Amino acid sequence: VQLQASGGGLVQAGGSLRLSCEASGRTFAGYVMGWFRQAPGKEREFVGAITWSGGSTYYADSVKGRFTISRDNAKNTVYLQMNSLRREDTAVYFCAATPYRRGYYFKFDYEFNYWGQGTLVTVSS
Repeated sequence: VQLQASGGGLVQAGGSLRLSCEASGRTFAGYVMGWFRQAPGKEREFVGAITWSGGSTYYADSVKGRFTISRDNAKNTVYLQMNSLRREDTAVYFCAATPYRRGYYFKFDYEFNYWGQGTLVTVSS
């Protein structure tokens, strides 16, 4: 199982970026896909997640209204559209996947089984 994140780069504050995460190696039907990030010197934190159908999305308060998660199941790909970027959004962004389970919040990294390698997003002032 592989998750390949891409789309990171350098962007000015107020700008936008779209990250992609392509999954391969198995079918991800029924899987929840998530995004996490880790800033220098800080712990990894939840950004957002989306269910297989796309009917449910979850976001960290810090990104609500600015970031949008979507997925294309035919391509086994999940996207993270990031708008109105701020310097504090600078981090390595990771995608992750886990089977849907009742009782999970899909906001904690221990809930996710598979992880991508990360892509760096740098927001300059």
